[in-house]
Amino acid sequence: MQCIGDISEEVWQDCITLFLQTGMCCDAAIITNSPPWLLASYPEGNFFQLTQEEIQILLSREGREKLFLQGITLAGTKCLLIRDNLYTEGNNTMDLRTKGQSRGSQAVTVVQIESVYLVVMGQKGTEGGPLNLKAFEMAGYIREAIHQHMAHF
Repeated sequence: MQCIGDISEEVWQDCITLFLQTGMCCDAAIITNSPPWLLASYPEGNFFQLTQEEIQILLSREGREKLFLQGITLAGTKCLLIRDNLYTEGNNTMDLRTKGQSRGSQAVTVVQIESVYLVVMGQKGTEGGPLNLKAFEMAGYIREAIHQHMAHF
């Protein structure tokens, strides 16, 4: 069985493009909890600047309660943790909101797909609930694409 890391960057970029075409988000990335950490990102967004340290903190299974108190930084942007079901069976999502931005806050959703994670930032005015639902829906398509890709090997 091939591992997800064998899927080409082009396939991941296609997933990012697909999500951005929904019109709900202005930035997206696909990350993993091992090198190379950042598998794909929207070149005109900020998530291409996600650091290894930020990704490790975001995805760590240890000390998650601290994230509610301290918040989390993504690509240099401070975020508040709203809801953390990232490691909850059947949900696997996390909702955040940017803070302290002159342009106003924006919703951010992280959804687990197998051993990778889709991180999306909503357009200004997009609420977290609809963004979470769309990310969860897109995760289903991506999961299907992963299984189809892996079936060819």
